[in-house]
Amino acid sequence: MSEYVHTRLAQRSGIVTLDRPKALNSLSLEMVRALTEALIAWRDDPAVDAVVIGSSSEKALCAGGDIRFFHDAGHATPMGGSALLEDFFTEEYALNHLIHFYPKPYIALMDGVVMGGGMGVAQGGPECRIRIVTDKIKMAMPEVNIGLFPDVGGSYFLSRAPGHLGYYLGLTGLTIGAADALYAGLADRFVPQAQMAALAALIESTPGAQLREAIARFAAPFDGGAGPATLQTERDSIERHFSAPSVAAIMASLEGDDAPFAQKALAAMRQRSPLMMSVTHELLKRGATMDVADCLRMERTLVRHNFAHGEVLEGVRALVIDKDNAPRWNPPGIADVDAGMVERFFEPVWPAHAHPLRHL
Repeated sequence: MSEYVHTRLAQRSGIVTLDRPKALNSLSLEMVRALTEALIAWRDDPAVDAVVIGSSSEKALCAGGDIRFFHDAGHATPMGGSALLEDFFTEEYALNHLIHFYPKPYIALMDGVVMGGGMGVAQGGPECRIRIVTDKIKMAMPEVNIGLFPDVGGSYFLSRAPGHLGYYLGLTGLTIGAADALYAGLADRFVPQAQMAALAALIESTPGAQLREAIARFAAPFDGGAGPATLQTERDSIERHFSAPSVAAIMASLEGDDAPFAQKALAAMRQRSPLMMSVTHELLKRGATMDVADCLRMERTLVRHNFAHGEVLEGVRALVIDKDNAPRWNPPGIADVDAGMVERFFEPVWPAHAHPLRHL
């Protein structure tokens, strides 16, 4: 199917292995298509009772989308209008929707780096999913760091994190570990990385129809081993600062708090795109009232506006292409962002009947 996506059957379970280790399994359009093809085939196959997605490397399940491709394709035609770029986001978001509503148990083995698009292939619907994290997980939705926004359904699952945790994660883009992922409702079970080989053996030997229950029993003794959750310890601070009504107000609130946690959050936000933090704040506010399909359609509209504006192209240039870590954000400061700039990102690009995700 794909050089980087391997699929097979074991005990009536469909096993997906992402195998692009040099790129930490960053998703290409080919990989998105291979995943979609496999999941659609298994969804309708009575010989498949469950699906497991994992990686060939303990370094990462998936570090996100292929941002170098974003940069190259975005510069291929004026205003970032590459057809391949359009296809990537349309098909990736359709894959996220497919996973969210997958009718069979969907088990995500989140070990190592799980960020951005990796979250999109791991955050399945609550009815059938099991999201396993290890003590080596590095989880984040860091899109504001490259001038994007938390997509792949982030407007849905971050906005449903307890309190204002989703705002903290989306606006800072900071990385969390296993305990925080469990506390924020972004994972279900904890298994130490040292036990992952035993878990793999269990998956190989357990009939798919019994897999969810077997994993639940296997993971249960280790649930308490994830350690303390910083998000829980700092919950009062997060609620105090990130409940403010705007990004500017959040940053002002953080500026008045000398605690290391608050200052780390503030330092991160000072590095991010002011415009895309503001767009993210509005995105999460809107996403909290929308269903999965409407969230993904909203995100698809924002992607088009973002590439036309060029913020993500500048962010990727600074982080990956030139590696100067000095993005020239437009506008440069949070005080320069006004409501009209943010609102334009939510203006329809297509009529409803022509939206590329209208069939979700």
